[in-house]
Amino acid sequence: MPSSSDICTASFDLRLESFLRNWKKYGAVSTPLSVVRFMLEHSDIKKWEGLNILEPGCGFCNFLREIYCSHPVNYFTGVEVNEDVYKIISKAYPFRIVLADFILWGTNERFDLVIGNPPYGVVGTSGPPPRVRGEVKEEYKKRSVTWKGNYNIYGLFMEKGVNLLKEGGKLVYVTPCTYMILDEFSKLREFLSRAGELKVYYLGDKIFKDLRVTACVTVVTKDPKLSGVMELYDIDGLGNPDLQLRKTNYRGEMIRFENEETRKFEEGKPTIDDLFTIYHGSRSVDYKVHPDVSSMPKTDYICVLKGNNIEPNRIDYNHCYSRLWIPKDSVGEFAQYYTITHIVVGDTKGGKVVAAVDDKHYPWLEQLHMIPKVPLSVEEMKKIAEYLNSREVQRYMRTLYRDITQHTTITQLKRLPLPKEYERYVKNLTAWMR
Repeated sequence: MPSSSDICTASFDLRLESFLRNWKKYGAVSTPLSVVRFMLEHSDIKKWEGLNILEPGCGFCNFLREIYCSHPVNYFTGVEVNEDVYKIISKAYPFRIVLADFILWGTNERFDLVIGNPPYGVVGTSGPPPRVRGEVKEEYKKRSVTWKGNYNIYGLFMEKGVNLLKEGGKLVYVTPCTYMILDEFSKLREFLSRAGELKVYYLGDKIFKDLRVTACVTVVTKDPKLSGVMELYDIDGLGNPDLQLRKTNYRGEMIRFENEETRKFEEGKPTIDDLFTIYHGSRSVDYKVHPDVSSMPKTDYICVLKGNNIEPNRIDYNHCYSRLWIPKDSVGEFAQYYTITHIVVGDTKGGKVVAAVDDKHYPWLEQLHMIPKVPLSVEEMKKIAEYLNSREVQRYMRTLYRDITQHTTITQLKRLPLPKEYERYVKNLTAWMR
């Protein structure tokens, strides 16, 4: 085992990407030293001595090593699932290293600090990493109270990390920012709001060169007396944090970059949800299992449209980017709302709202479909689509959601305010429902 002085030299460098060809299989990536140091600085720990410190999914112990070299009088534990990495780090560092799947790791210990860069990726038995066996995925679900939908493994690491904290202990993770707004993380946000004080430091999309991910640092202080306290910070180049938002009654709602401008834009206005029901369109598998779907154009067949076909205030009906065609009279078999005039919004437009009216009643591959709750003319719907494509809406969306995700979600769209003039439609809807 190297000596302490060897471990703490600048030349002592172990990186997952250099060692593991299949490092992406584990959803893992090394953390830049500048980020590690930022996280330690903003952990709010005052005395670095005698602490029980845990790094889950530790890889080559970026965090434990940095703490150890400045504050060696602590207790250090790393948990690593990869046997090849474990063999190296168990000999390279004077830490307790546990070979285990962190989510399934059983321990009665509680820690003063849980810190790290957990793996990222939707948990699945096939497809993109991280991949696990079906029985393992089911066990993950049983042990989680925050699991929802296509859950990302970093959410499990956040939940487990908080559960392993002592009262007053700190969780400090760098993760994607998607948990701030996506519906799949609604239970996680509620869980974090109950756990204690929640601080989110938005780092942006320039942190990890090997991954296209917008990152944030999350600091949770486990203390029921602080539940509901949430602070959101913006960070420019890992400099001084700029407080953007503070709440003392946070209950797990989306974490957005709200300000006076966005609140004024929303004030007293109806929302998309007041006038429209929103659906996510059919998936590719829905078409591929249908016996009449063709990969070549045929007489009386029409193209299945996708995101490439949507432009602001215009739908391109002439190009079949999906390479799928279906009989014109079977459109309703995939979704009945395809057969009526409605507004389509692209779901992957780089965070922009791109909307157009489909008045030719074509089938669609995914995208978001706004179906009016009250009778609206084609011209009225086109006017709403023009508003959705407007600069003021793009500015509003960009302010609130930054680069958190390239997707526009149903929840984001539901909350988007409409001009006040549409309040009369809401009143008509209320009267009609009576």
